[in-house]
Amino acid sequence: MASRPKLTQRRRLQALEAAVEVIAEKGLSETRVADVAARAGLSPALLLYYFRSKNELLTDALTFAEDRFYLATFHELTELDDPRLRLVRLIELSSPTEGERMRGDWTLWLELWARALRDPEAARKREALDRRWRNTIADIVRAGQREGEFDAGPDAEVVAVSLSALMDGLALQVVLGDPSVTPESMMRLCIEAATRQLRFEVPRDDGRVAVTHGERTGSRR
Repeated sequence: MASRPKLTQRRRLQALEAAVEVIAEKGLSETRVADVAARAGLSPALLLYYFRSKNELLTDALTFAEDRFYLATFHELTELDDPRLRLVRLIELSSPTEGERMRGDWTLWLELWARALRDPEAARKREALDRRWRNTIADIVRAGQREGEFDAGPDAEVVAVSLSALMDGLALQVVLGDPSVTPESMMRLCIEAATRQLRFEVPRDDGRVAVTHGERTGSRR
């Protein structure tokens, strides 16, 4: 029996981008294969031929959006030598205030979380994406501890779990339009939590050091 031909990379990206846009606009439950196919310039039959099912298409689209964000974030963070700046910038990039696409990506995350409650494949992918995100935070924390910029006491994994949970929870409130939680207050609260846990000062753009939240722990370790 002949094997299923592979979708070309260009066509696959075209389909996933279209699915991401439609899901962000309509929501997961209201997204139809026909809507995605029309946005991608493909036939519904061809779309399902390559993705096998609507569930597979939607789950792949949600993880594609997260991969896109992660890669863009990773490349930007690698340009910053100071782990303090990397951690602060990661928090800023995670805020829905970074443009309409970021707000749309957060909406997709909410859809993925909801889908993961009942879909084992979506749950597996959500777990892998969350683990990668926490590992990214933990790596920054460990680098700062090695360089003496962060307090060496806190466990990097614990900091990563608590900080990522805080960012997720506050971002959820921002996306839902809670008037008590703005993108700016989300960033402020997350940065304050990070500086408090790791006892560091946020450098200013001019190379000086900003006012801190909490005390430094003596000498630079």
